[in-house]
Amino acid sequence: MTGLIVVGTDGSAPATAAVEWAAEDAARDGAALKIVHEPWSTLLSLSGSEEENDPVTGYADRLLATAAQRARARASDIEITTALATGAVVERLRSESERADALVVGSRGVGGFAGLVLGSVGLGLAGHAAGPVVVVRAPVSTVHGVVVAGFDGSEHSQAALEYAFSRARQRGSRLRAVYAWQMPMPSPYALGYSPVLEGTFADEAETARRLLAPYRERYPDVVVEESIVCDHPVRVLSDASRQADLVVVGSRGLGGFASAVLGSVSHAVLHRAHCPVAVVRHHPDER
Repeated sequence: MTGLIVVGTDGSAPATAAVEWAAEDAARDGAALKIVHEPWSTLLSLSGSEEENDPVTGYADRLLATAAQRARARASDIEITTALATGAVVERLRSESERADALVVGSRGVGGFAGLVLGSVGLGLAGHAAGPVVVVRAPVSTVHGVVVAGFDGSEHSQAALEYAFSRARQRGSRLRAVYAWQMPMPSPYALGYSPVLEGTFADEAETARRLLAPYRERYPDVVVEESIVCDHPVRVLSDASRQADLVVVGSRGLGGFASAVLGSVSHAVLHRAHCPVAVVRHHPDER
């Protein structure tokens, strides 16, 4: 833990929600908050506005000051700094993530942060930043007291579990650990309630509990709810996100969570989740 949360902003509504979320998360950890703005988005936002005659840097400074005010309104006791990004925005934020516990961004924006989920910035960060990347879509209006983690036993999903357990502890929340698996056939109902299906369910449940055991031991104070289901992981995680404060997935996986970020599952979760999503990458030196 470095004691620093970095958040990227361009003044858009999702970016503002990301700033507020990051401030609250930093306050829980007693961490500092660094707000980074990429000036290219300022050039675009100035087009056709009443600010056309003002220097770009002046407008950017005011944008950062406004973001800092929003952050202080959510967390008045934390240290807050601001910075203008220079060069390629993705590379700058990746570099910032090397010194941070987490990198927080809005789901969509303008300029340098445009099209975050589908565009170059989001794809360049999620799964490639040094630490967890949290994508925030909208302001948080309801607190459910639940963190959801999707896992399948891959190294990246183990990193996701570690982050999810730590977030649940810090928030004082329950952890819902989702282990979604699929039968190697068109439909799990093809076997009805045969002993074969029952045996498969039992085997998958045992695997999930075995994978969770080390984290239960390390985080005995976290209340864990196991969700072991035969269904597509995107549908399960999307549904679970309706009653969650955060969904955590690994950047890559195997089985149901294979190629998470650039593949179908985590990419789809980023689209469909109803709460912030954290994408966590495994680092070999963290074994």
